Amino acid sequence: MAWFGSLRRRCFFPEDKQRNPWLHPSSVYFKKSKKPVIAYSEVYTQGAYYLASAASKVYLNPQGALEFKGFSSELTFFKGALDKLGVEAQIIRVGDYKSAVEPFVNTKMSDYNKQQVTAYVGGLYKTFLNGIATTRNINADSLYAIADDYKIRQPKDALAYKLVDGLKYKDEVLDELRTITGKNKKSAVSIVTINDYITNLSPISSSSEKNTVAVIYANGDIVGGEGSDEQIGSERISRAIRKARLDDDVKAIVLRVNSGGGSALASDVIWREIVLTKKTKAVIASFGDVAASGGYYIGCAADSIFVQPNTITGSIGVFGIIPNFQNLLTNKLGVTFDGVKTGKYADIMSVNRSLTAGERFIIQNDVNHVYDTFLTRVADGRKKTKAQVDSIGGGHVWVGTDAVKIGLADRLGSFNDAINSAAKKAKLKDFKIVEYPEKIDPLKNFLGSAKENISVYYAKKELGEHYLLYKQMQKAIVNSGIQARMDYEINIK
Repeated sequence: MAWFGSLRRRCFFPEDKQRNPWLHPSSVYFKKSKKPVIAYSEVYTQGAYYLASAASKVYLNPQGALEFKGFSSELTFFKGALDKLGVEAQIIRVGDYKSAVEPFVNTKMSDYNKQQVTAYVGGLYKTFLNGIATTRNINADSLYAIADDYKIRQPKDALAYKLVDGLKYKDEVLDELRTITGKNKKSAVSIVTINDYITNLSPISSSSEKNTVAVIYANGDIVGGEGSDEQIGSERISRAIRKARLDDDVKAIVLRVNSGGGSALASDVIWREIVLTKKTKAVIASFGDVAASGGYYIGCAADSIFVQPNTITGSIGVFGIIPNFQNLLTNKLGVTFDGVKTGKYADIMSVNRSLTAGERFIIQNDVNHVYDTFLTRVADGRKKTKAQVDSIGGGHVWVGTDAVKIGLADRLGSFNDAINSAAKKAKLKDFKIVEYPEKIDPLKNFLGSAKENISVYYAKKELGEHYLLYKQMQKAIVNSGIQARMDYEINIK
């Protein structure tokens, strides 16, 4: 028996967009074992309800709430704030759909970006409705109408429209669990938490240590150097790939990507290691929530690419941002600059003035070159022509299902599917999983980032929910070099 108890965590479907779509069918699969699945919560967000809807019985607290209203996406734009500060974001990019720069130069979504975000949110919502329609035996069109008219306002509405099976308090649900398990009403209900259950699971393994599938996790922004546990450091990840490649016990590799990209150079460094590894071992890429821009770059050379239905992928495009603080510093603060240089391009990346036409031309050529290289990498990996890749590139974001249709990915599948595929390609029937890269030493990480952690702590304390916006603006200013990045969050409520 499984019990989804007290799903009160704020888990909007889109925030868990890759976990819930695969947990949902997993719950359906569990039900086939004839073991009851009971879901109960005081408050169901749309994400929590999507997961719970696969249960045998879904209960809601009589005074609780069930969120069922459809999805909306809201992007944040900083141009107005930058204008007031006197900061100009000088943009050089390739691709009409490369919308990572839009928050800094626009006050609203471009038509291109609105088109792709609409497609993404629509696909996500379709998955949401169809999943619930199947498990609750309610027509998807009816569910759409219920949400569109905001029919679920009180717990009784959720019961009337058959989104839940009953309105019960927690003690009543526990009594039902006692009845199912044959316990008397005074007996305690034995609960095994998900953390305890996972801890006691046996990993896929065998007595033989020589048949191993290496899983390499690539999570976060792609940066040069070592990076942190929350980043994809090109040196650290490349070292992990090399270690797996040179280990005779490792027969196949799964690259698990969850990244919106970052440094184009760092992405290419990692790509090179994947290409070298492919010559001797099977390499399977598994894309999580997002594998866009640089995140796609590092995985495009894999033998096979697995995506999930709503994985954000593609975004094949590059850009550069050079901030110009002249108006802020000179006109508003009275700070001026003067100096000497040995040639007219010696200070080409100065942030204290506007780019000249000649400088902009040079940087645009650099960006075009990186984009051409990106197209070549994808064309080689996906066995397409550069023209074919360009037609689906230009910064265009695709969802997983569409990525498979247009050839940016090979098939829909979970993380486990990718692991099993790697084992099959290596002709392994019995195998062990080893994970890379190794975690950064906690003490070294703490000492190396103590000052940064203190700064982050106070920034979060002062800015609250606006900290993420501050971080996004800061990232745009700090990033150096040409970026292969999808640098905004699609927040859906």
